[in-house]
Amino acid sequence: MTRIGGTWQNWARSAQVKPLRVERPRSPEGVQRAVVAAVAQGLTIKAVGAGHSFTGIAVAPGVLLELDDLQGLVSADRASGRVTLLAGTRLHRIPALLAPFGLAMENLGDIDRQSISGAISTGTHGTGAGFGGLAAQVVGATLVTAAGEFLRVDDEHNAEMLPAVALGLGALGILTEVTLQCVPAFAMEAIDEPAPLDDVLASLDHRVEASDHFEFYWFPHTDVALTKRQTRVPESTRRQPLPVIGRWIDETLLSNGVYRLVCAAGQVAPAITPPFNRLAVKLTGDRRYTELSHRVLTQSRTVRFREMEYALPADHVVPAFRAVRALIEQRGWRIEFPIEVRFAAADDRWLSTAHGRDTGYIAVHRYWRADPSEYFEAVEQIMLEHGGRPHWGKLHTLTADRLREIYPRFEDFTALRDELDPDRRFTNRYLDRVLGS
Repeated sequence: MTRIGGTWQNWARSAQVKPLRVERPRSPEGVQRAVVAAVAQGLTIKAVGAGHSFTGIAVAPGVLLELDDLQGLVSADRASGRVTLLAGTRLHRIPALLAPFGLAMENLGDIDRQSISGAISTGTHGTGAGFGGLAAQVVGATLVTAAGEFLRVDDEHNAEMLPAVALGLGALGILTEVTLQCVPAFAMEAIDEPAPLDDVLASLDHRVEASDHFEFYWFPHTDVALTKRQTRVPESTRRQPLPVIGRWIDETLLSNGVYRLVCAAGQVAPAITPPFNRLAVKLTGDRRYTELSHRVLTQSRTVRFREMEYALPADHVVPAFRAVRALIEQRGWRIEFPIEVRFAAADDRWLSTAHGRDTGYIAVHRYWRADPSEYFEAVEQIMLEHGGRPHWGKLHTLTADRLREIYPRFEDFTALRDELDPDRRFTNRYLDRVLGS
């Protein structure tokens, strides 16, 4: 997230706004005062975190609340594993906050720059067929409603609201605290290796079931999948981290530095993309190491891009992926970014992309200076044909009419929204599109 000359823009540069007012509350009470003032003035009010959503979900044309100063640990209980964090706490800070208690988050996405409230509110997830997204780890939350009141939701207070509040799109109020169910700290044995794409697709179910966490990347114009599988082991397991120089060459020099230059050059000379993709799969993606969970699950991405991701019933992933692969070949596109395939367990969050079904995710990307519209819209049609649900924080074209059909608890969510925010103080154009005005 950046602000230039009073204009806020997200990391991907796909959304921007010049708010009427910007406030930086330093406490939950500061959030409450900001909400009361905005409502009294008839203004909308939205909280923003790190700006890592690709959609306009965080756009705040009225009052923009920056939660950068609302970070830190509120409480932690080693015995129960329950940890309460201020809503603006960045994910990359959480491991150090939990370490003194011997705890860790059960699973993470591959990016850790987001705030905890932004991550859960947009449905951020990692991979692992036995593990839900970040919102599935939420066992409690406190938010400020449009009435200017603190609302506590947990297993002792308003428990029936938890499946909605834990993944609320920012539409129900401003989160001030989030309580997570954490687990004992753990390490992971990781194996990254290339494999023939057709072999991976033919054996995908087995690969997913055989690992605690499995995912793969495929660079278009190649016949190789870059697989990543991880096994959870006790924290006391002897660590074997990647060599510092080797990791720098792989992740900083090649995956970010050289890759940024090639993506930029590909906008001028698209013909260089296929041979570079073939070279990339030869130079990266072959390593073994053992490290603490957060150092394995997350990675640094500094090349700016735009992304669309759809959640599918797990058994629809292979046919949908094959259809996307054929589409790229038929259209003759030169696609510089890999396609990512991940998995998650079913959960009960009303607006979770994994609500009620074991889920596989297919994510497509384009360099941020490339127009993704034609590619994304064509892929979106394939995803919808296979029962897809769009990631709330990533680009898609669906509206409330279509989303109502694919989320069984959609009407329950919008009814709660009517109760908590009848005058739509927390809305914006994106939420009007996906939830109705």
